[in-house]
Amino acid sequence: MDPSRVEIVLVRPSRPANVAAACRAMKNMGLATLWIVGAEPGQDDASARGLAYGAWDVLDGARRAPSLEDAVAESGAVVGTSALDVERAWTPRRLAAEAHALAGGRALSLVFGPEATGLTAAERDLCHVLVRVPSHPAQPSLNLAQAVLLLAYELRLQFLADGAPPAAGEARASSGDVEQALGELRDGLLAIGYLDALNPEHILSELRGLVARARPTPREVVLLRGLARQVAWAGRIARERSGTG
Repeated sequence: MDPSRVEIVLVRPSRPANVAAACRAMKNMGLATLWIVGAEPGQDDASARGLAYGAWDVLDGARRAPSLEDAVAESGAVVGTSALDVERAWTPRRLAAEAHALAGGRALSLVFGPEATGLTAAERDLCHVLVRVPSHPAQPSLNLAQAVLLLAYELRLQFLADGAPPAAGEARASSGDVEQALGELRDGLLAIGYLDALNPEHILSELRGLVARARPTPREVVLLRGLARQVAWAGRIARERSGTG
């Protein structure tokens, strides 16, 4: 995976010092793009800047986003990290081996949640893949900078081993476009009664995983959106004919 296409996303980091240390870890491994969601990065904190020694350009160039969805909208793949023993979680080494194919010619977003709580369930649902470090059960969680360094290290080892990355083929659709299509599919499936109106996200999160594994192209996302709109239209017609619309 080309390091220039790897983006680190820190969601609501609690301390400027942790952000600064993560910046140094990024630069150690050749990564330069940092997103910070929902928190002040603390570029002006003197003690924190000391921890970003040599990586002040990464810290000062951090991009801000109001939500995780905004931060990853242009990415081809969104990879969340979690200390939870989630089903089908990848190891950092597997991520490094499959990152290039997973991103499909677009950016790869590596998402790290708040130090104390991690990503919320809704934020994990936005991720196409979850990565878990197989740490010791007595102390499963890592410091933020440690986690960033570990994943970035695995990616760098794979990059150095591979040399020039192979051609990615047709680019996959961006995360933002996929989420827009899933939103329209949600509306359509609600219209025909397929989703539970009181808890549509339960099934929708599984459909999101299915779409992510398919790695759709922009053209395929257009087809999915057309299908979703047709389903919504059919639902409206059925309700009108039955007198419930």
